[in-house]
Amino acid sequence: TSEQGHLKVTFFPPLYLQRRIWVLNVLRREDITSVVDIGCGEGELLACLAQPAPWLRPPPQSIRSKSTSWDADDSLPRPLDPNQSEIANLHCTHIQGLDISYSDLQYAILGTAPPESNRHHVRWEALETKIWHGGLESVNQAFVDVECIVSTEVIEHLPPSILPIYAPMLLGIYHPRLLLITTPSYTFNARFTPPNVSERSGYPDPTKRTNRIFRHHDHKFEWTVEEFKMWCEGAAEEWGYNVVVGTIGRALEKDPWGREQECGGASQVAEFTRKEGSEFVEMRTAKSAVVELKAAQEEHEPLKTHQHTAHPSSQRPVESLREISEAIKLKMEQLEESLMRFEELWFEQDIAILCGGWIELLMDAVEEDERLMLQKMNSAKREHWRVELIGGVPKRERLWPD
Repeated sequence: TSEQGHLKVTFFPPLYLQRRIWVLNVLRREDITSVVDIGCGEGELLACLAQPAPWLRPPPQSIRSKSTSWDADDSLPRPLDPNQSEIANLHCTHIQGLDISYSDLQYAILGTAPPESNRHHVRWEALETKIWHGGLESVNQAFVDVECIVSTEVIEHLPPSILPIYAPMLLGIYHPRLLLITTPSYTFNARFTPPNVSERSGYPDPTKRTNRIFRHHDHKFEWTVEEFKMWCEGAAEEWGYNVVVGTIGRALEKDPWGREQECGGASQVAEFTRKEGSEFVEMRTAKSAVVELKAAQEEHEPLKTHQHTAHPSSQRPVESLREISEAIKLKMEQLEESLMRFEELWFEQDIAILCGGWIELLMDAVEEDERLMLQKMNSAKREHWRVELIGGVPKRERLWPD
């Protein structure tokens, strides 16, 4: 406790990273490929989403049948289960960001630009990134019916004139399959002081609507858990969505008064999922038309579009698994390694290119070649697998004596 009676409250990972992890976990779980970040700031999330996946989604069975010498009736090795990797890969093809800060967006443009060299990471899937400058109150047709909209730590900054259009714009006009939002929890703020301290450092409500002390000078409000839940459920009901709310970000320090449960996490999160069906489509269309009439006429300014191209070999593997296994054998001999991690072999780019970006073909090639052995180490997780070169690495003849 400090001299002023304020309590030490810290987070690990830092709170902003916990919010980003929550977003990325939902995107992975839902296999999202198209994202709009409303209020993207300097584009930290977009920069993450712009990173290429290390391999493609599993190939169609016809590709694996064609690449193997087994009969089509034989049982092929099962496709790699996405759950075999502790963290699933995202395969984004379209990402967009919007913000009102022109200076912040310059960083977003840089963060989503294609790298000067793909020496370290091959891109197997094409990606388009777009950065827009403008306010939430204007309609952007490029955002309509996108898979997922993310809006983290934005709603609490909206002035009273803009807040009422937030849900109608995002859930009504744009109606994504998923909407992910985060906002500070005023309920958690009690953790910053002992129960008997009524005042704490911070920023008084600038709107004068309450006597609350906020965490940031630009916050127009900070909702309690109950207030946020009520707003989310009301917006979901009005626009035909289901919503799940919660909190993330628990303090590392133990609260001397045992308020962990009642205070919850420092950030509130909400996952809106669109209800499907013609009646919901018709309802959203009718209501959105009214909202669109009231929207600002000023259009968003497109600042930059980046095109990330896929490697020419993507989805174009060599005809023969033997060619892949020969390359594996040669690589292990060159490296003088008789045992290598399965994924380490994959990141030898020449081998991944022979597989056309499909890691399943690497597994097939190893399992079909009698000179190689795939050691799964009694683990379903691919990071534990090893490839053994049967008989070891041939000894090289020394050109001069020791």
